[in-house]
Amino acid sequence: MSNLPLTRRQQDILQFLRTYVEDHGISPTLEEIAAQFGVNKVTIFGHVAEMERKGVIRRRAKGVSRSLEVVDQESDQGSGVSLPVLGKIAAGSPIETIEEPELLNFADLVPDGKDVYALEVQGESMIEDAIADGDIVLIERRPSARDGETVVAVLPDGDATLKRFYREGNQFRLQPANSTMSPIIVDEVEIRGVVIGVVRKY
Repeated sequence: MSNLPLTRRQQDILQFLRTYVEDHGISPTLEEIAAQFGVNKVTIFGHVAEMERKGVIRRRAKGVSRSLEVVDQESDQGSGVSLPVLGKIAAGSPIETIEEPELLNFADLVPDGKDVYALEVQGESMIEDAIADGDIVLIERRPSARDGETVVAVLPDGDATLKRFYREGNQFRLQPANSTMSPIIVDEVEIRGVVIGVVRKY
């Protein structure tokens, strides 16, 4: 089976296929999938073709409208938890986040009931907190943080960065964990989540 990642829409289509087959005992037509997601049949045809190429679905017969089936992935994925890697996060100068996820499998790192995603770190600004360039950080998605927590912060210009968060009067300080770097001081900031774990890829 291919290890190529699915886009968010392809993940949604895959889940819809599973649910539809469970409910109806047959697969949906391309028209039914298109209606579900409010797009045209051509768009769905493209997604389905790409999902076939990635090995997550297949057709039992060519030219048959209800021939799609989901490829059993249990033997490949085991009991691990799949988390979307939504892009790269700057731990240096802020960069724009990327919304084209791939999947990582984790077993016991994610607390039950938490909305968690993963980002790959770029830069050395959090190195003194043992968060290095190339590490994967696990982020609990929430819109607020306590002082001192390490957060995914979106700046007024739309760039995102990974820093320790502090409130200071009417301003916010985003503090790097690198003594050679200066903090970012802003009047407003959007919190996209708080770091709950780090995975190092050696």
